[in-house]
Amino acid sequence: MSDAAFDLTRYQDTTVVQQVLHNAKTIAVVGLSSNILRASYFVGFYLKRHGYRVVPVNPKETEILGETSYKSLSDVPFPVDVVNVFRAPAALPGIAEEAVAVKASNLWCQFTVINEEGGRIAEAGGLSVIMDRCIKVEHARYVGRMHWLGFNTHRITSVRGGLQ
Repeated sequence: MSDAAFDLTRYQDTTVVQQVLHNAKTIAVVGLSSNILRASYFVGFYLKRHGYRVVPVNPKETEILGETSYKSLSDVPFPVDVVNVFRAPAALPGIAEEAVAVKASNLWCQFTVINEEGGRIAEAGGLSVIMDRCIKVEHARYVGRMHWLGFNTHRITSVRGGLQ
């Protein structure tokens, strides 16, 4: 990062977040793990369950969530709408360059994946950028299925039956 103050809020525009979530169909998850205890697995599972085509990008795996895992974004043989990043911030500039090269529309960086250079590369390549936000949390927030504790209660009201 540069020494100048980095304005992270420019990459957290709620309008952009909603546009991405409503328009995306295919999401390449860079760093998707086959370990069911990892956040990336949980997010990938959630996205797939909610109708997105999830494309694993992990050179150490051959298949995750029943989908072929690709070694890199450039190996994915079809277009992707969103490149969702579960990697260390230092890897982001290279991933952003790849996302631009494959003509993705959006670069989504999960919590703590913050890299100013990566954001600039993606923006210069025409991608919208979301940074330091979880795509699962934001999807649940805008689709309206998240309880304030982070899970779906399937309740319309917070008033328990029988209590007055």
